[in-house]
Amino acid sequence: MALRITDVSSTFLLGCVIIFSTVLYPVDSYLYNNRYVGDQVFRIIPSSNTEVQAVKQLFQNLTVDLWRPNSASLIRENSPVDIHVGWNKTQWLRRHLRQAHIHYKVLISNLQIEIEKQIGYRSSRTRRSEFQYDYEVYHPLEEIRSWMFEMNRTHPHLVDLFSIGQSYEGRPLYVLQLGKRTRPFKKAVWIDCGVHAREWIGPAFCQWFVKEALNSYQQDSGMRRLMNQLNFYIMPVFNVDGYHYSWKTDRFWRKTRSKIPKYHCQGVDANRNWKVKWCDEGASLHPCDDTYCGPFPESEPEVKAVAKFLRKHRKRVKAYISIHAYAQMLLYPYSYKYATIPNFNCVESAAQNAVSALYSAYGVRYRYGPASTTLYVSSGSSIDWAYKNGIPYAYAFELRDTGYYGFLLPETLINPTCTETMRAVKTIASGLLKKCTK
Repeated sequence: MALRITDVSSTFLLGCVIIFSTVLYPVDSYLYNNRYVGDQVFRIIPSSNTEVQAVKQLFQNLTVDLWRPNSASLIRENSPVDIHVGWNKTQWLRRHLRQAHIHYKVLISNLQIEIEKQIGYRSSRTRRSEFQYDYEVYHPLEEIRSWMFEMNRTHPHLVDLFSIGQSYEGRPLYVLQLGKRTRPFKKAVWIDCGVHAREWIGPAFCQWFVKEALNSYQQDSGMRRLMNQLNFYIMPVFNVDGYHYSWKTDRFWRKTRSKIPKYHCQGVDANRNWKVKWCDEGASLHPCDDTYCGPFPESEPEVKAVAKFLRKHRKRVKAYISIHAYAQMLLYPYSYKYATIPNFNCVESAAQNAVSALYSAYGVRYRYGPASTTLYVSSGSSIDWAYKNGIPYAYAFELRDTGYYGFLLPETLINPTCTETMRAVKTIASGLLKKCTK
């Protein structure tokens, strides 16, 4: 049952002011006690099947944090492998890669410094007023939550805030509904961000989308038409527990924070936990793996809550969009198999138009296509579930970049990344107002 938020007390609003004015800029509390000093990010490109097997063998003997792909089973010939390596293992890895004659380069030579750069931009920006939210910095969960209440308070005719449930750790799962209340059964678009905790550019985009939609409603006839004829359900942080943990403890945490009985490892991959070809290829049965599918489908309360909401509104939700990073891709079903979806021509055409719109902003190129062939095979994904449950347009964006910064996209790139992505999402939404005849 969705809990609707229609009234906010003055006490809470005072709290919002305090949060915006005193919590927005404290960089020092989020530097993770220097735990990443000397850690490095390597890019390895195995050029043959022999090298692929050698790299996989190395990873069995060395604990690494795989950034791309997210599982050793997905390592392929001539495809980049980005890994985060602890400071005390970097020389060992270099030596073994050289001995095996495997090409590599160091993308990030000191991870701690890059983390400080990523969230240090806010300290160099002119201090905003206590009521003015800064969309060009990354925000911790508490600030995003307060911002959502503020949007609900200041735009009552276009915004509705409600909760669809609670996370494993008991945090509310808030969603913003955007749209002019013109008629009760409008078509709708669902957009979620922050499924994987370390992908901070996702929540930044969801906030950017809300800001642009509301601020341009009066002046931009295209945006006004979308808001009048569609509803947008925006979930800025899907994986609230994991996102909070990525700010407080482990910057590169990916999964949820649920506890698995009999295992010391925590969390489930929220994009492998959906009830569609669950825990097949591209997902892991081991609780310590980043792609762990969970003990059963929809075991995670976050996944279960979103699935329940989308099932309830499946007749109206015509597009599902999930924002991820990084790779610069626009993906659609299927993820779990090499096959063509029935409405391929319409979905492919919409993707092509979206990528062209994105390119028009700054000339950034995105690949697009079925997730299984464009990225890799994965089972239990949200886009496959959405499509199988009657949502005809289901997409996953992999935002900037292609590995130079990886998950540490600087705050200076929030504006261009969100600006170009906004064009793509508006293009997809606009296509829903036309009938595809292909």
